[in-house]
Amino acid sequence: MATFTQRVYGAVIVKSLDSNFNADFTHSPRTLPDGTVYATDKALKYTVRDYIRKYSPSEKLMYVQREGKDFKPLTLEQSYGLLFPEQKKESDETKHRLAVLTNLLSCIDIRLFGATFAIKGANTSIHGPVQVNHGINRFPANEIYSEQIKAPFASEAGADMTTIGSQTNLREGHYVFHITVNPKNIEEIAKAATHDGISTDDITKLKEALTRGVTALDSSRKIGSENEALLWVTLKADSTKHLPNFTELISVKIDTEKSEKRVIHCERIAEVLARVSAEIDSIELHYNPTTTSVVGLTGLTVKAFDIVSGQAM
Repeated sequence: MATFTQRVYGAVIVKSLDSNFNADFTHSPRTLPDGTVYATDKALKYTVRDYIRKYSPSEKLMYVQREGKDFKPLTLEQSYGLLFPEQKKESDETKHRLAVLTNLLSCIDIRLFGATFAIKGANTSIHGPVQVNHGINRFPANEIYSEQIKAPFASEAGADMTTIGSQTNLREGHYVFHITVNPKNIEEIAKAATHDGISTDDITKLKEALTRGVTALDSSRKIGSENEALLWVTLKADSTKHLPNFTELISVKIDTEKSEKRVIHCERIAEVLARVSAEIDSIELHYNPTTTSVVGLTGLTVKAFDIVSGQAM
């Protein structure tokens, strides 16, 4: 399988309407001190793992929750043992660590995102090629509301009323996650394990998950959150350029002429990309033209894809 060797800079945009894409421990959308709604990188990575688990079942995933026969969550060591029951403890510590490392690199989520793996006799840290920043709501409004809900059951036997609860949603948000891919992050450790590292097939599955994973998750609290856009800028193999964070260079606004559409503004990103155009191999843009417009990328060669059908536009 071909090794992926090029660096990538990009942005993933998640639209959330009357939804709660990434709740805090009070079950409210997460907010920064100034009230701006955000989501952690873990929330997006969860959707990638969940999508791969569902649609590429032959792939091994290390960092997913598993339960034992008692329905209690497994420890890291127990989960590793379930994935790799054939591995035995090597008497030589170096050989044992190498065997563990080889097993870990057979897991696609570790090849993508890396890992901090801490079990006795095999502690290791893998710097993942794919790095994801926190997603910031780049829509002007941060309107959060709560509503009461009624359960069909009493909280205890003999109670006069059923339980009353509440749920909290974000009226509308557009989370922008900055994403980078640097295969060099994993080169040395993959070489030590006689592994090719991240493959072109891994990248294909990653891009598919980044354009479908949130929409496919569709849980009771996340329904209304969906993949809105993916901007994917691949640099040439010999490029040494490093690009700034895309999150603050993107904004999402309402189309004043067509209020049903949202407009993703990429003018500032285009300014940056124009200055390094000789270093760029390709630019891909995935979005839904029915609900969304993307402006500001004129003057650049962009391959556009319909995020719903996957077809080129």
